[in-house]
Amino acid sequence: MKKILALVLALMMTVCAFAALAEGVMTHEEYVAAELNSEVTIEAYVQAKQSWWADKATIYLQAEDGAYFVYELAISQEDYDKLVPGTKVRVTGYKSEWSGEVEITDATFEILEADPFIAEPLDVTALLGTDELIDHQNELVTVKGVTVVDYGNGAAFAYKNEANKTDDLYFKVSKDDKVYEFCVEFYLCGQDTDVYKAVEALNIGDVIDLEGFLYWYLGANIQATALKLAE
Repeated sequence: MKKILALVLALMMTVCAFAALAEGVMTHEEYVAAELNSEVTIEAYVQAKQSWWADKATIYLQAEDGAYFVYELAISQEDYDKLVPGTKVRVTGYKSEWSGEVEITDATFEILEADPFIAEPLDVTALLGTDELIDHQNELVTVKGVTVVDYGNGAAFAYKNEANKTDDLYFKVSKDDKVYEFCVEFYLCGQDTDVYKAVEALNIGDVIDLEGFLYWYLGANIQATALKLAE
């Protein structure tokens, strides 16, 4: 009987420990309401990650109620390789902001056991140019039927590093007479990816559909992960 009671007590303590650990986890609404520079803890699922270097990685996370951007998470190459899309993690860090992009910095993480979750892209075409668009910051989104315009150099795109193509690729599109600048983030989708090559093949006047993460840099700056001519 004593052994059974001890086992039950140990089980109860384990459950309580897990409950206490999860108690500080924020909903996305609570995260949005948190003050800048305050400590935050969230749970979400890996959607994409930028290249690992110098024991750091930048990661897009999303859960059913919203998305997060974790900037330069300290992580080993071994653990980085474990963070495949769909993996659930708990992240604790500080809510920060840079040029409009809200992110989690100086973070630590823990991989959690859970069924994988991959977000479906949200169509935000109708939200372009509206105040509501920022509510979906860092989510996987799609924009459809936008027209490629002159980047300002007589071409449909521009390289940040034209000499050896080891940096971001930029392009502009118009919708309802408003122009938006998007990009292919090199460390997320490098020069050998389909989306990078698709942007290089664009012509001024092409009507396109694109998918990517709603990054924010002085306004909406989608980091494209897929792009095609509109049907």
